[in-house]
Amino acid sequence: MDSRGRAEDRHIPVLRDRILDLLEPALTEPGSVYVDGTLGMGGHAQAVLERCPNARVVGIDRDQEALALAGERLAAWGDRVTLVHAVYDEVATVVADLGIDGVQAALFDLGVSSLQLDEADRGFAYSQDAPLDMRMDQSRGLTAADVLNTYEAAELERILREYGEERFARKIAAAVVRERAVEPFTTSGRLVELLKKVVPAASQKSGGHPGKRTFQALRIEVNAELSAWASALPAAVETLAVGGRVAVLSYHSLEDRITKRVFAAGARSSAPEGLPVELPEHRPYLRLLTRGAEEPSAEEKAANPRSASARLRVAEKTRSTKGQHR
Repeated sequence: MDSRGRAEDRHIPVLRDRILDLLEPALTEPGSVYVDGTLGMGGHAQAVLERCPNARVVGIDRDQEALALAGERLAAWGDRVTLVHAVYDEVATVVADLGIDGVQAALFDLGVSSLQLDEADRGFAYSQDAPLDMRMDQSRGLTAADVLNTYEAAELERILREYGEERFARKIAAAVVRERAVEPFTTSGRLVELLKKVVPAASQKSGGHPGKRTFQALRIEVNAELSAWASALPAAVETLAVGGRVAVLSYHSLEDRITKRVFAAGARSSAPEGLPVELPEHRPYLRLLTRGAEEPSAEEKAANPRSASARLRVAEKTRSTKGQHR
């Protein structure tokens, strides 16, 4: 048992009941498969196992500590649970390797997990001083410190502007390059101090903690989150059986924009304009089950502040897309 407590005591699954209501109709048949592409500490997966007795769970996560905690939490369900160490853009390979022909339901709860935020030594939180790591999979890849200490100023500026939507990206990048020449960055505390000096006081007052956008940008870069998501969602849709459903929880506009674009493309006809008859391969292959993006209730946001920025989109596969190149 992890000394910091059990997974179920440390994690509140966002929009759990609403997600279950939308996915359950696809998980009623014996042998139904639910893929949790971002297993985390297993909260949503446990809810599926409890409510959908015919479903088996395939849980994917790049964070080995999360897999260990979720494994303890879900052990009581025995062979109904399969855990896989992988990134969510490997979902098609994971499903194929397990010999699964079609997935009935899938969930992707994007962004940083409660586990990663709560453990100071991971470096995700700007509220506590820690090594600048930010890798979701600590067994490979560049750390946030590597990015800060080696990227050119122009590349740092681009990352902060694109991934953090940071208005002061150029000023921050210049300050980082100046400061790292004196001493390389190793901890989050020193970065936060720099940001407090560089980001104007008026912006800090109106826009929240000065580290919020920079830490988000570094985390996305370190974990290649947006490029992974841009390839993961179409792959997940491809693995769905007809009638299968996929749910996505996003926590910032960049993730949600990718989700919205993929879902919208699947929900409209691809027939060229003026074609007298719509061929089967041009018909929509997705049906949107949420109107736009749904948000948690005011009560949920109050009980679980980390849910405040969550946006939920869910779609259903309406026809096979196997062999089609989109």
